[in-house]
Amino acid sequence: MGSRGANANGAVDKGVDFANYFCTYGFLYHQKEMLCDRVRMDAYYNAIFQNKHHFQGKAVLDVGTGSGILAIWSAQAGARKVYAVEATKMAEHARELVKANKLQDIVEVIEGTMEDVTLPEKVDVIISEWMGYFLLRESMLDSVIYARDHWLKPDGVMYPSHARMWMAPIRSSLADHRSSDYEGAMQDWYGFVDETKANYGVDMSVLTNPYNEEQGKYYLQTSIWNSLHPNQIIGTPVTIKELDCLTTTIEDIRDVRSSISLSITAENSRLCGFGGWFDVHFRGSNKNLAQQEVELTTAPSIDSGTHWGQQVFLLHPPQQVQRGDGIILHFSMIRNKENHRLMDVDLGCEIKQLSGKLLPPIQKKFYIE
Repeated sequence: MGSRGANANGAVDKGVDFANYFCTYGFLYHQKEMLCDRVRMDAYYNAIFQNKHHFQGKAVLDVGTGSGILAIWSAQAGARKVYAVEATKMAEHARELVKANKLQDIVEVIEGTMEDVTLPEKVDVIISEWMGYFLLRESMLDSVIYARDHWLKPDGVMYPSHARMWMAPIRSSLADHRSSDYEGAMQDWYGFVDETKANYGVDMSVLTNPYNEEQGKYYLQTSIWNSLHPNQIIGTPVTIKELDCLTTTIEDIRDVRSSISLSITAENSRLCGFGGWFDVHFRGSNKNLAQQEVELTTAPSIDSGTHWGQQVFLLHPPQQVQRGDGIILHFSMIRNKENHRLMDVDLGCEIKQLSGKLLPPIQKKFYIE
């Protein structure tokens, strides 16, 4: 279920990263992590079995089948034929799982990348768990779009059919912790420079600026995976991107930009940054609606968290805000030039206090790694 790549290491060499991406998803322990995500599993299970009319007697393509669970469910829901494409050696496990469930006559597991696979027919349904962290980081939506454009019938449906990216202002002690860690790293460096000169006669101080830049990028500019509590949200959540999986293009997801207004809803709080998450919906198409729409959300939750969690973009220093203060959020996210599975983010915000006073604008660059 979903060869996505949550363990890419940011290597500059794309070939190395490509290998690491697929190698990660070839292990059962990683598949198990995703299969234990109840929110994820329940959403796909309900979407399939509450909308059997989309599957009964139909041809289905599962892009990035992983363990094969979505392909198996599709067959159990009445699919005539399921093509389960998997780029890693996990395909061997999926094939065994299909056989153990006596569905080998319906489900055909194909090992290979989606772009290199040739199917004997067009399909009625494309199903995939393609979503990455904050929806698009390391996602495999490119391959799903390719599959759609080459193999989906004109009246076919996508599972999921729609997706949205969300952001909201947050309070979090992480901002103080990361600042403290950064300052500690720099103090350690200054001590290292002094000791190296005293003990070995070499002045390393010429490297202080690049070291400072390196540590600042890691501690202050890299977004953080976190499982936020709903009470950490201090303002209005806003949608920064909506996708219709039936029409979305590569260009739509290569460069995501949004400028949106929101308001602070918490009393006398610190704006420590912004949290980002996504949801996807299974609602069929305009021509072929789902009988029961299902939502999968990764929003902050008390007891229904997912392995995706949320991405946190911290501000240094945090800003004091009050209920009724307005924020104009400027957001831009593009693919990293050296590693297209990672993202570069420009985030700006303008705070207008309830009194009408405008605070100095904040502009920061982040890296989703």
